[in-house]
Amino acid sequence: MSTGVFNTTNFTANLAKKSFASMITRLMPNGSAPLFALTSYLKTETATNVTHGYFAKTMVFPELTINNGAGYSDSATSFTIDSNDQLLPGMILVNDRTGENIIINTVPSATSVTVARAVGTVAAAAINDNDVFYQVGNAFEEGSTRPDANNIVPVEITNLTQIFRNTWALTGTAQQVQVIAGNSTEAENRQDCAAFHAADIEKMLFFGQKSSGTRNGKPFRTSDGLLNIIENPAYYPPSYGGSVNSFTAGATTNWTQLLGYLDNVFDQATDPKSSNERLLFVGGAAKLVLNEIGRLNGTYQLMDGQTNFGLRFDTLKTPRGTFRIIEHPLFNTNASWSKMAVGVDLATFNMAYLGNRKTQSKEYNTKGEVASDYGVDAIGGTLTTECTCLVKNPPANVVIRNLTAAAAG
Repeated sequence: MSTGVFNTTNFTANLAKKSFASMITRLMPNGSAPLFALTSYLKTETATNVTHGYFAKTMVFPELTINNGAGYSDSATSFTIDSNDQLLPGMILVNDRTGENIIINTVPSATSVTVARAVGTVAAAAINDNDVFYQVGNAFEEGSTRPDANNIVPVEITNLTQIFRNTWALTGTAQQVQVIAGNSTEAENRQDCAAFHAADIEKMLFFGQKSSGTRNGKPFRTSDGLLNIIENPAYYPPSYGGSVNSFTAGATTNWTQLLGYLDNVFDQATDPKSSNERLLFVGGAAKLVLNEIGRLNGTYQLMDGQTNFGLRFDTLKTPRGTFRIIEHPLFNTNASWSKMAVGVDLATFNMAYLGNRKTQSKEYNTKGEVASDYGVDAIGGTLTTECTCLVKNPPANVVIRNLTAAAAG
């Protein structure tokens, strides 16, 4: 019992109406829209325009690569390099091959530097073409002048809101027909509509491609999804050299190859409060391949009296992080998607809804009707959502296609 004025603190847990995404989580936890459902637990953003943009920044780790076929002697102090990107006077770099530390004196051009040699305990040694030097800090003399500034140039990522609409409807007669199994005809229609609406949003979150134009003489937009964002080289820092975290597996895939596909995502530290963990959405064929890789690289033994056997791996652990494997029902709708795996970092993923267009329901001829029925002897309603997909750090995610068969190794 409760005395006094009833307020929101008096609601029993889960009694208050949930958001559409949250209801999908509760009513269809194993349904066709698990990623969309998970967004109900994330802090969503509000888009103020149909074009929603944001900036992604990735930490830069300066380095230089020698570009001189003859190399340099142990006394040379002027180097030709591939690029001076992010290099400044005062930076100390170490030769990865010899262990010698150098300090940059000047950066005369885009492909040259002058340096002081042997800044440390390792003596100067001859330098080879393509030797790589990695930055290990900076150092300045007493009373030095203020050094030049270094900046991380943000990458602008823009997306467009997409309007999703799904309708349920049935005649007044069909509404009154009693069924011997399941819910009422009205409830079944409502639930089917909700499932279609969630699945359509889910498909955009993975497979959407950005576009803008007109349709039926009216403005029309579609949103980029995860795959299109992850596979766009413009969203990666220069250190990736135009490559992206997108891979196509060969006829067979072994453990070493799988690590090569997945490892790059852990170069990105996106949530300092938790360990490196990702979701790995997979199709049925891809899940079989992952489990078979585990079986081929381990041993198991059947014991006398055992009444069940087999292996099922729901977690994939690498030396640098963990993937929680989730079989996605939508991926099993065709043979190509069934062989796919998509690694998602929830710390970088989210959705933005345009204003208050976060799954609205407008009905006609029902108790809570808000739309005109135009004289039709029927009841129904329409779900409408306008939203876009956000991926704040694309390099923290990965796409693997064509996982066909496993191999040991």
